Amino acid sequence: MGMIHGGWLVAKALKREGVEVVFTLSGGHIAAIYDGCIREGIRVVDTRHEQAAVHAAEGWAKCTRTPGVALLTAGPGVTDGVTGVANAYLANSPVLVIGGAAPLSLWDRGALQEMNQIDLLRPITKWARTVHETARAGEYVAAAFRQMMSGKPGPVFLEMPMDILNNFADTDNVFDAGEPANYRAGMSSAPDPAMIVKAAELLEQAQRPVIIAGTAVWWCDAAEPLRQLAERLQAPVFLNGAGRGCLPPTHPLFFTSARRKALEDADTILAIGTRMDFRLNHGQPPLIPAAAKLIWFDLIGEAIGVNRGADVGLVGDVGIAMSQLSEAIAQQPSGEWLSYIQQEERKGLERDTAALNSDATPIHPMRFCREIRDFIDEDTTVVGDGGDIVSYGARVINVAKPGYWLDAGPMGCLGTGTGFAMAAQLARPGQKVLILHGDGAFGLNGMEFESMVRQKLPIVSIIGNDGAWGQIKHPQKAIIGHATAAELSPGIRYDRMVEALGGYGELVERPEDIRPALERAFASGLPACVNVLLDPNKPYSRSTNVAV
Repeated sequence: MGMIHGGWLVAKALKREGVEVVFTLSGGHIAAIYDGCIREGIRVVDTRHEQAAVHAAEGWAKCTRTPGVALLTAGPGVTDGVTGVANAYLANSPVLVIGGAAPLSLWDRGALQEMNQIDLLRPITKWARTVHETARAGEYVAAAFRQMMSGKPGPVFLEMPMDILNNFADTDNVFDAGEPANYRAGMSSAPDPAMIVKAAELLEQAQRPVIIAGTAVWWCDAAEPLRQLAERLQAPVFLNGAGRGCLPPTHPLFFTSARRKALEDADTILAIGTRMDFRLNHGQPPLIPAAAKLIWFDLIGEAIGVNRGADVGLVGDVGIAMSQLSEAIAQQPSGEWLSYIQQEERKGLERDTAALNSDATPIHPMRFCREIRDFIDEDTTVVGDGGDIVSYGARVINVAKPGYWLDAGPMGCLGTGTGFAMAAQLARPGQKVLILHGDGAFGLNGMEFESMVRQKLPIVSIIGNDGAWGQIKHPQKAIIGHATAAELSPGIRYDRMVEALGGYGELVERPEDIRPALERAFASGLPACVNVLLDPNKPYSRSTNVAV
């Protein structure tokens, strides 16, 4: 028999799940969990803003394919983290957010930072609960992991009042009654066999198949089944979201520049773990032909048929579905369709040649991104945080392995970069972590460079500095003739800010100086900022990602 406080019970439950690190901003309401983490050998990483702490927890999930954990203190600690939770919700990232709360004994009496947090978090989480009994703290953490990882992953919220965490429980009662040993099945589901047969029949008739693969391919660890299916079909593959890197850029079926032509001319589209949202024109013509057959793979049935009906819906683990479909179809020859896509890809790349090689100053964004592309190696994690500049980056920069490109996802949240990068550096010590920053996005959570310095995380940010919220400025000027609240001061020395925080900084004004500056930044062994001045009059071409 022994007594243990609630915070330690929480940490024990986290340890049982294999949690190595938690992200937080120090708060008194949750101090007992910190104590428990220290006792259990879980690293506590603190940030300068709770939004960054939740972003870091999501970044951990994106890098490791395991849930990330953020600890937020009560009231403003929780509200500061709401944006991070919302981003994880739209991106289907498994994040456990534990929020402190005023002591239960003082509820409705005006306690410090008392507020209704559950109702605030419920719409942007898969599951949200308050723990009312210390002995059940570990049980609720177990339930949170079960909810978070069942079906399509997503964030969950546990509210833990201060007295629940500080009070003690008898370990005999806790471990015997409150924490079952096998509380998560952890099983992957397979699609309906009849639907596999139907999909195979459609593919037997297909003349112009296209594969577009997204985030669920990453969560299902399905890069190899994707390759096998693509090679069996000899179909061009386009990747988005966390699917980037699931087929290496050297693979002959990997394409980027021919995406629009491929989709517009396709007769059969395999949408694998990707949504028919704004990135795919909501599944509508002209990008997605009305006559095209659609074979839609996703983890849950509710995700299939949104905005566009599916001719076949394959519900379940997308890796299992792709493997079964590969076995059900015959090997297809490489024919005229693939030759046509290869030709369109070459045309697209040729159109970009001049911009990619531009020696102009201020620097062209395409040349900026080409220098990054040529610098990174296959073990570099690239984090995209910005508007126009990340659109340029996604067009030019390809990663060689799944989980090595991190971006905000469907919410398009700015400020995710520093948190994502901190998690990536912790998950992949000794490897390069590079943030592709817009100058506007850098300003949201740039103070996290102090957190990086203090915790010795040698992350490099390269800023495409055009002195504006470019994705807003240029459409506004086109519509109303001028930009409102979209201009920033030109040439801000973000590099000096990082230097003042204890890192390394460098300003770059000529394209040939970008790579040497990156080399020096990484060689410094410090968190670093390479601040590159870009041409402010080179907006990314408007597309469905911005309504104009």
